[in-house]
Amino acid sequence: MNPNFPSLAFVGGGNMARSLIAGLVARGQDPAAIRVSEPDATLRDGLARAFGVSVFDSGVEAVADAGLWVLAVKPQVLPEICSALAPQAQAQKPLVISVAAGATTSQLDRWLGGGLAIVRAMPNTPALIGMGITALYANADARLDQRERAAGLLAAVGPTVWIDEEEHMDAVTAVSGSGPAYLFLLAEAMAAAGIAQGLSKVVAQALVQQTLHGAARMLVELPEPAEVLRQRVTSPGGTTEAAIQALEGGGFRALVGAAIDAATRRGAELSASNG
Repeated sequence: MNPNFPSLAFVGGGNMARSLIAGLVARGQDPAAIRVSEPDATLRDGLARAFGVSVFDSGVEAVADAGLWVLAVKPQVLPEICSALAPQAQAQKPLVISVAAGATTSQLDRWLGGGLAIVRAMPNTPALIGMGITALYANADARLDQRERAAGLLAAVGPTVWIDEEEHMDAVTAVSGSGPAYLFLLAEAMAAAGIAQGLSKVVAQALVQQTLHGAARMLVELPEPAEVLRQRVTSPGGTTEAAIQALEGGGFRALVGAAIDAATRRGAELSASNG
């Protein structure tokens, strides 16, 4: 699919913006139609060299005449940046997509002057290798065609899903946004346990990495749900059953639930702190 965006501005040129730009260009987007603002000269010049996009040191320059804006800056600077761009937002009435965590569509709309079509997106870090997933929420001012444009842009780094209630974005953040860290922690723990059982570090890490990679592909590519796949591996009286019983006996499910709940509540707190 050729995304075919005639005018596209990124405010912020960090890792997520770079991943989206790379995905778009790989899918046929004309780099000449992409404008990026990034205050860091090294990042800015790197984007220009890698993708042939136009780069600027200020958002005001980057968004000029662009019909679609992607806000890809740190949440703590978002209010200030949006306020600076508000006059242009009101004049141009772009579709605004925010990949910044913790800012609601109503906050973004207020900071930008009001009456804008805004889509809030929550990609996760596997987007850096084109293997992410993004949850999307659109405010009432976003038309169907604008929703489709937003989904088409984020599809450059993986599949997308829509949520109907913005309050659920905190749960999305807890499950998929923070989720890769849970898997990395599991990988750390499995490798350390293998080393404790006498395996070398190299062997333990290789076993863990390929096991998790293969299991993740099975989860995505096979039709059976996780519960069925787990049961197939767990022979009665076998080694896997012994391990599963130890995990369940230690409150594994409750710990995962508590982790997701803690991350969800923290996400709500961060959103509230923006006012």
